[in-house]
Amino acid sequence: MRKVKIERKTKEVEIKLVLSLKGKGNCKIDTGVGFLNHLLSSFSLHGRFDLEVKARGDIEVDVHHTNEDIGICLGRAFLEALGDKRGIKRFSHSFICMDETLTRCVVDLGGRPFFKIKPKNIRVYKATYSFLHFKQFWKAFTDNAKIALHLDILEGEDLHHILEASTKAIALALKEAIKKEDSILPTTKAKFD
Repeated sequence: MRKVKIERKTKEVEIKLVLSLKGKGNCKIDTGVGFLNHLLSSFSLHGRFDLEVKARGDIEVDVHHTNEDIGICLGRAFLEALGDKRGIKRFSHSFICMDETLTRCVVDLGGRPFFKIKPKNIRVYKATYSFLHFKQFWKAFTDNAKIALHLDILEGEDLHHILEASTKAIALALKEAIKKEDSILPTTKAKFD
């Protein structure tokens, strides 16, 4: 597992991202989207991933491009940092409670991207960052990291608590799944893709 640098430039966004999976939770996050900064800082801290993100995007229009493209970059960095995945635990899960909120995350780093969140829609309001933005971010991440991720929001009323507890659950599950256990990746297939 190594330190990975990813850069992405489109008409809408410019992103520079540095990720180290074997870190201490140090982060420098500047996305232009305050609540996304908060979630990424929480992801870094609870996963013990060192993370730097500098992004400039068309947030005066909407946060969508910046949000999704950072998810793409973080996913690509995560995949590249894992290397051949030899010896990692691969599967993991976590539960997080935060006040009235309870979330569960289950992951498989086996190379097949999939993202499912339950419930599909939460109709509580936050002016600058929505539940839809959150889903788009993690869908972009899982597609590019080639991770299967199931996230269940079991209880919750406050959107801030729901999104933060969910992010912490994802970080903890990933932190556990990347741990080295053996010299081979657990799989029944002859070759790991």
